[in-house]
Amino acid sequence: QGQEKLSCNPKKENGTHVVLCELGNPMKAGAQITVDMELSVSGLEDMGDAITFQLQLRSKNSPSSTNASVTVTVPVEAQAEMELRGNSLPDTTVLPTSWQGVEGSRRLEDHGIKVEHVYELHNKGPSTVSGVSLRLAVPHQLGGHVLLYLLELGTEGGMNCTHHPDLNPAQV
Repeated sequence: QGQEKLSCNPKKENGTHVVLCELGNPMKAGAQITVDMELSVSGLEDMGDAITFQLQLRSKNSPSSTNASVTVTVPVEAQAEMELRGNSLPDTTVLPTSWQGVEGSRRLEDHGIKVEHVYELHNKGPSTVSGVSLRLAVPHQLGGHVLLYLLELGTEGGMNCTHHPDLNPAQV
């Protein structure tokens, strides 16, 4: 009839995480109780499509091996919104109509104007993400001529990077 908050205590029992909630004592024979539970579970990124809970009602007064048990499977849906931000340094570059690179030179300025592109991938949540892959296509040639000379590629924040096959071919 009335609503009350239950006192629940987490503990480990035989290597399993258990949450014990005291429903009340004593209860009258034939009593019916409805319980709404809200559980907060972290680390579900690698749990698959569902998580399973086993619910069991136990009586302290009459221990029995026939205590009813119910299995509840709840679908897991992780949601995360990703945002890609990027900029160039300098933000505007005017390329000459004809460029004559110095053949065999190892000086950067003999291969063109330096332009640095920086991209940041942000997780706007609400869930965490893992196994994210970002594929970035960079036009490095135009009409058989070098448009951008790809010098180096780097990452920060524990990310892995696969290098482009045309990265720094002259070893500048």
